[in-house]
Amino acid sequence: MTTLAPNSPPSPGSPATRSERVLDPIDRMTEVLFGLIMALTFTGTLSVATAGREDIRELLVGMIGCNLAWGLADAVMFLMSTLAERGHNLQLIQAARRAERSEDAHQLIAGSMPPILASLLRPDDYERLRQGLLGIRDQPETAWVTRADVLGAGAVFLLVFLSTFPVVIPFIVFSDVYVALRASNAVAIAMMFAAGYYLARHGGYRPLLTGASVVVLGVVLVGIAIALGG
Repeated sequence: MTTLAPNSPPSPGSPATRSERVLDPIDRMTEVLFGLIMALTFTGTLSVATAGREDIRELLVGMIGCNLAWGLADAVMFLMSTLAERGHNLQLIQAARRAERSEDAHQLIAGSMPPILASLLRPDDYERLRQGLLGIRDQPETAWVTRADVLGAGAVFLLVFLSTFPVVIPFIVFSDVYVALRASNAVAIAMMFAAGYYLARHGGYRPLLTGASVVVLGVVLVGIAIALGG
């Protein structure tokens, strides 16, 4: 949801949408976690006692193929949600501009903001925002996918896909299946902990506790996915 701030109304042609935030810490880490969980659902089903090199090859092909498909689907969903969000913002701005009473426009603007921010603004602030919206020129009638959106979708795809490679490398480096599997799992756990640690630093939580919690949550999700046949 776009936040409207005093003296700086957003332009529908260049909104602060998810396409411009795709590489923010939350997006980065959640996409990495998605990829790791998908990869671990494959390695978690590998039997060390019976697995041979052919099994490892099939595991790697399946893991990479699955994350390719997941990355592509996630990129398409990113484009769809970005387009829907931009269209909603355009409708909001058009409705505020068409409002017959300034109070109606103020309510629309307030509804686009987080409640705590809306509560801090005075009627004069809302009126300045309304006047700013009325002054926007060259406003598009319909939201379209932009070059930045496509680049953002590509970044989402790469984040999901490339997050599997550190987990794959041990199977390439080590010929012993037991060693490769344990090393791969250790890499995945370390990456999940790092993602949780980074998110905690970003959100103001306790990094070590959050990192450990993300690892536990990730392992639980992997176990559920395997139990359900994932």
